[in-house]
Amino acid sequence: MEKVKKAVTYCQNTAKNELYTGKGVGVAILDTGACLHLDFGSRILAFRDYVRGWTMPYDDNGHGTHVAGIIGGNGRASRGRYCGIAPGCSLIPIKVLDEKGNGKKESVIHAMDWIEKNREKYNIRVVNISVGSTTQGENQDLIEAVEHIWDIGLVVVAAAGNLGPKRGSITAPGCSRKVITVGASDMVMENQGISGRGPTRECISKPDIVAPGNGIISCAYKAGVSSYAAKSGTSMSTPVVTGGIALLLEKEPGLTNLEIKKRLRDTAKDLAMHTTYRDGDSFTFLLFYPENNITSSYDCYGIVKSVLTYFVLLYTMIQTF
Repeated sequence: MEKVKKAVTYCQNTAKNELYTGKGVGVAILDTGACLHLDFGSRILAFRDYVRGWTMPYDDNGHGTHVAGIIGGNGRASRGRYCGIAPGCSLIPIKVLDEKGNGKKESVIHAMDWIEKNREKYNIRVVNISVGSTTQGENQDLIEAVEHIWDIGLVVVAAAGNLGPKRGSITAPGCSRKVITVGASDMVMENQGISGRGPTRECISKPDIVAPGNGIISCAYKAGVSSYAAKSGTSMSTPVVTGGIALLLEKEPGLTNLEIKKRLRDTAKDLAMHTTYRDGDSFTFLLFYPENNITSSYDCYGIVKSVLTYFVLLYTMIQTF
């Protein structure tokens, strides 16, 4: 506990030097949509709906709003207690899932096309995909569409899925060799070991990075009230990394997606949780835990349930890559 306190104090001191919130960085969020939560202010620059075709932002499930809050909620409704990783970034929610969390891969493919056409208009630099399909082999067109977005220069961050801990349990499009695939650092072992892992069908080791995903508190919306709720899964881990990338891009906007992916892996912490299978294949978890000088003007107190996870998120948010 003393070590955690000292590290948090150090982070708070560092935050006095340079402050980054992800301002000006556009983040597209493919999910169930997003409601007009108080924490988003006027930073929802655009909304696209491939389920009902509506034009005004909404979320009839809550998953997308929660993900958006982890990325860029500013904590206004909680007086700063529940704040996202990049509270100044621009949000572009794209609804590809219905009220039950189901969707069609064609919706995601259409969303990729829209992002390509509008990336300059909204300065979309990062695409968060906290959704996935369990049938990798039947989704090659989906993977190709996502990889095309990567190839034109955008950073694509995708969830590893919650079908672990068995090998080969990464969902699509997280199974793509190009995108940044995120697992849940606190959901890889024992009873909560649901975070997906590789290898993929192409024998690629995945996920690329892990981040906290258990009991994350973020934005919710019920009965016209901007509130908060706790959710768990790699869907929650993914926006933690996305928010961190938004901070990095505010500081160093000239970085390419390949440079960012390499920076994440190079600065990650080995969790020392190694799995070796009977055929000799091994698996290592790398924690998203950057150590350079990205700082945020907000702390993320309360965005997670436990003190330890809070420390990891706070440290992630205000240290540099």
